[in-house]
Amino acid sequence: MRSDPAGARLKAVLDTNIYVAAFTSPTGKSAAVWNAARRGRYDLFASSAIRFRVGDHRVQKAVRLVARVAQVIVPSTVLNVVVADPDDNRILECAIDAQVDVVVSNDKHLLALKAHGGIAIVSGAAFRRVLGLT
Repeated sequence: MRSDPAGARLKAVLDTNIYVAAFTSPTGKSAAVWNAARRGRYDLFASSAIRFRVGDHRVQKAVRLVARVAQVIVPSTVLNVVVADPDDNRILECAIDAQVDVVVSNDKHLLALKAHGGIAIVSGAAFRRVLGLT
């Protein structure tokens, strides 16, 4: 992860699998990452292009909650880096345009990249360690 000697706050994009796990298990490990964003421990960015595939009312409620916590951007970058799961490209596009430090994901396709465009891609467990939550 990039570091800023001036002490700038850490900027992150969470993959949808982190949100789904956090909202499904509110006392779980992914929920700790989400709650850290809610408490302002880091700056969270999200994109209107990042989609959840479940359509029930709980998902819509969660999306509205994310929009209140995160800085929502509309990316202009278009990538085709992750061929196995094209939706993962939306996560990377958001990360690049928001100029974040880290993408947090438990997705094997993203984690296999380790970094893209100078942005670290780490697991939820690794990010919890960075935040001192583990």
